[in-house]
Amino acid sequence: MQLLSKHTDEELMVAVKNGAIEKAAILFDRYHVRIFNYLSRLALNKEVGEDLTQNVFLRMLKYKHTYKEQARFQSWIYQMARNVFADHYQSMKKTMRSQTPIESLAELLPEHDDARQVEMENRLHLSLQKLNEEQRELLVLTRFQQMKYEEVADIMETTVANIKTKVHRAIHKLREIYFETEAYE
Repeated sequence: MQLLSKHTDEELMVAVKNGAIEKAAILFDRYHVRIFNYLSRLALNKEVGEDLTQNVFLRMLKYKHTYKEQARFQSWIYQMARNVFADHYQSMKKTMRSQTPIESLAELLPEHDDARQVEMENRLHLSLQKLNEEQRELLVLTRFQQMKYEEVADIMETTVANIKTKVHRAIHKLREIYFETEAYE
């Protein structure tokens, strides 16, 4: 059941900050799928994405007092998700260095009847895995999450020009890796 509200995310978060904890359910309903997709793609694992998504919303409640009323809620919650992922990554650094099996990547893909499309998407996800963390995160935010460069700049605490440059380089690198992978098949 989707909770509807005519209030903005920012108004709801201010209410949560001021003690109306039940309003957090509306924010959860609005953001949990996007946060899950973001974290699952970064972690390359659905189960880890689920756990980390829960942690983000628990932290949202725990640190509600840190929300600044003039801030965009989306930027604030994605920054929190980045921090949750960074904490997880640091604690799992050694185990995350190993290659993720293709079966785990396949779970992240939408279902398709076309085998060629699935093959291309598998290759894309394998190529994404070979990017460094920052490049993968930038592409997940801008391409999969369809965030504007301004929003990503807020989340990453940098300039829009810097984000544009880094996204361009990440796409170029992804393209290189993708076609190298295709050449080996």
